Amino acid sequence: MRTYRELFRTPEFTPLFAASSLQVAGLTVSGLALGTHIYEKTGSPLLSALAMFGPSLAQVLGATLLLSAADRLPPRAAMTALALVYAAATAAQATPGMPVWGAFAILLCLGLLASVGGGVRYGLLNEILPRDGYLLGRSVVNMSAGAMQITGFAVGGVLVGVLSPRGTLLVAAGAFLAGAAVARAGLGVRAPRVAGRPSVAETWRVNGLLWSSRHRRVLYLALWLPNGLVVGAESQFVPYDPGRAGLLLALAALGMLVGDVLAGRVLPPAWRPRLGVPLLLLLAVPYLVFALRPPTAVAAVAVTAASAGFAASLVQQERLMAHTPEELSGQALGLHTSGMLTMQGVAAALAGGVAELTSPATAMAAMGALSVAVTLAVAPGLRAADAAAAGDPAPRPPGGGGGRRDRESEVSPPRAPRAR
Repeated sequence: MRTYRELFRTPEFTPLFAASSLQVAGLTVSGLALGTHIYEKTGSPLLSALAMFGPSLAQVLGATLLLSAADRLPPRAAMTALALVYAAATAAQATPGMPVWGAFAILLCLGLLASVGGGVRYGLLNEILPRDGYLLGRSVVNMSAGAMQITGFAVGGVLVGVLSPRGTLLVAAGAFLAGAAVARAGLGVRAPRVAGRPSVAETWRVNGLLWSSRHRRVLYLALWLPNGLVVGAESQFVPYDPGRAGLLLALAALGMLVGDVLAGRVLPPAWRPRLGVPLLLLLAVPYLVFALRPPTAVAAVAVTAASAGFAASLVQQERLMAHTPEELSGQALGLHTSGMLTMQGVAAALAGGVAELTSPATAMAAMGALSVAVTLAVAPGLRAADAAAAGDPAPRPPGGGGGRRDRESEVSPPRAPRAR
């Protein structure tokens, strides 16, 4: 699958694409509104960063307790219900007199649920598309996320000024409601990928199997750490330049969109593995310029260029799927999403703490330097994972499922076959 026409002709891709886009729009607008509200109320860069990215910290709990649900819930029902919960919770945050601790308690609950939501969405994407179409499909979903973030941050900045942060939160709740309606009306009824009830024990069992391969381990680390540290730098845009934070966030989303177009549609497949590490370095190196406290124009160029490096995650996800049986794809992608977002929350907290002691500019440069160091540390393992995936004859795992097995570590199929 090489063209967008083929992609959008695939049954159920369009409603999944639309529902995911509305989810991102709601998260973008609500995150900017809540971060601005918390900063106005407290004056704290740390609390502002946690308001925008803190729900990611709860993803680690969801990944260890709830993630088995990603392959064991009917996708349409799960996506619809989660969008409705987000709508209700976001509307609750707009309640007059809502204390800061109450807003963070709601964010904690949403972070727990988000770990399941990512696995459901991207597991369904992997199920809808043929294996050779996953990277193109995920790149288009990422491009939409970038476009929604550009629009969401730009429109959200205007709405915050016109309607107030609380009014903007209600607009975001409307976006979540629209996403629930699209998922309910547009997606077909599908059985869970794996039979059986979700449980903490099953979550731990499959997470352990996924983590048992050194190739998957290094891919997870590369997906989580460099990306998360750079998002920690982005969490300081509001205290770095409150009046232009929306512009910087929109430019970051624009850079990500350009990178996804290049990786998903323009670059030949044979080039992708070679560009994984260079893209990770591109993601981080431009942030080093913030050590010099650059003017807004220079900061804008650095942020836009750096964000094109987020396309590295497409390369690494494609490799992760090459090392994972298809029937475990939901939990594997959910673990990727949860770990990535958790690291983003940790990095946002770390960057906020450094900013409290020094300055937002220093914190941003420090996050960039840490991301460069991590990339150089995992680069040899990424090259080994690429070589192993390229040489894998892709046998079919027993029990159905067409995904490749990891050559180093055999992953047993789920205890019960998938019900259709």
